[in-house]
Amino acid sequence: MMTFLIAVGSLVAICGILALLLVIADRYLNDYGICKLIINKGSREEDVEGGSTLLNSLNSAGVFIPSACGGQGSCGLCKLKVHSGAPPVLPTEEPHLSPEEVSEHVRLCCQLKVHEDMELEIPEELFNIREFEGTVESLTDLNHDIKRLRVALPEGEELDIIPGQYVQIETPAYKKTPEPVYRAYSIATDPHDKTHIDLVIRLVPGGICTTFVFEHMEPGQPIKLNGPYGDFRLTDTEKEMIFIAGGSGMAPFLSMLAHMRNENIQRKVTYFFGARAKRDLICLDEMKAFEEALPNFKFVPCLSEPMPDDNWDGDTGLVTDVMKQHCPDLSNMEAYLCGSPGMCDASVVALTGNGMPEENIFFDKFS
Repeated sequence: MMTFLIAVGSLVAICGILALLLVIADRYLNDYGICKLIINKGSREEDVEGGSTLLNSLNSAGVFIPSACGGQGSCGLCKLKVHSGAPPVLPTEEPHLSPEEVSEHVRLCCQLKVHEDMELEIPEELFNIREFEGTVESLTDLNHDIKRLRVALPEGEELDIIPGQYVQIETPAYKKTPEPVYRAYSIATDPHDKTHIDLVIRLVPGGICTTFVFEHMEPGQPIKLNGPYGDFRLTDTEKEMIFIAGGSGMAPFLSMLAHMRNENIQRKVTYFFGARAKRDLICLDEMKAFEEALPNFKFVPCLSEPMPDDNWDGDTGLVTDVMKQHCPDLSNMEAYLCGSPGMCDASVVALTGNGMPEENIFFDKFS
């Protein structure tokens, strides 16, 4: 057994070293010079240094493309039409592109390297995305592995958000990344506060951005962010609503509930928050305050694996099962989900199983 583990470990190490050498060789031995990005038939042109990804090249030129996974090729959001200058579709792009998109030259710009001039088609609304260099105002522990990051925007700057949207924050180069990378986080801010951005960030073991936030970030540090992005938001109907999320998926619902309180929106809403044990719960005092301010709001925390000393007398089980027990008929309701693809997919099955039309389900999947 030990021999097998040593062999696997050696193979992984060799592959890692080879991958690192390829990255270094591509970065330092291949000189692509200055390349031109020709945007929207020449209405805008940007000269960029060749060799980086199209996503990073556009970011450096002040054009911010949505990318919830920060350029890892897993979210599939950073789609653009690339009419020339790109190689054939890469294997890492194929799962995210339909045959119609391929025929229309749609590509994932996080996977493409800029090696020559490119002709691009970028939706006009993306030019309205703004970048700020804010200041870390505070980092607050919400539980053992989740922090609330509060960023103050530069003096005199304001940002209007729609509750449910997200921003991308930049992790600067440090020991885990040779170059800055971006990660997307839902905004938890009260939309009345236009001078701050609040984010709820859960530590991902080995994660580039979350490790930086948890181990290296301190109040007073500068931090770059851009946005807002996304169309996850409340509808303007009067339908009763269900929120489902756990962990850092609470972020957009903090903003939505603040919006409902600010605007005296009296729609009935039940928020099912899933956690494993009591130590994983967050923002209980804020939820209680929302229940007091919004008579038609109810917060239902549920634990899937409560520990003996939790002394838990609330709901237990998977959040989807608890939701089904509380809401046997969902035919005239709406649902809003925020979490991992697995959690969202399981929730969709549970919701539709109790009669909710699929078009009434809205979600923000983590990547």
